[in-house]
Amino acid sequence: MNDDDLTAGHVQELRRGTVVLACLVRLRTPDYGYALLESLNAIGITVDANTLYPLLRRLEKQGLLTSEWNTDEARPRKFYRTSPAGETLATELTADWRRIDDALTRLTTGDER
Repeated sequence: MNDDDLTAGHVQELRRGTVVLACLVRLRTPDYGYALLESLNAIGITVDANTLYPLLRRLEKQGLLTSEWNTDEARPRKFYRTSPAGETLATELTADWRRIDDALTRLTTGDER
């Protein structure tokens, strides 16, 4: 395994959990999959469709997202929204993310109090 593959593997692991949190936070405002994909990529949370759509189905199955079909347009679209259970998880994950970020900041600046 070369250094690039090793780095890519670790970056992928780091991003995996952040995509879940990003979806839960972003879908506080209902949206459909493709728009979610575009908005996440636009703000720098890189995810591809082959990862996002199965994730959305899994989060819905876990009760963290709800969905409904919008048939008002020519092409029906499934809109997702963060459920109350998803909101609770997003709040907990965000708090943990902030604790981890704070700890890593202290480590990288040498302020290991």
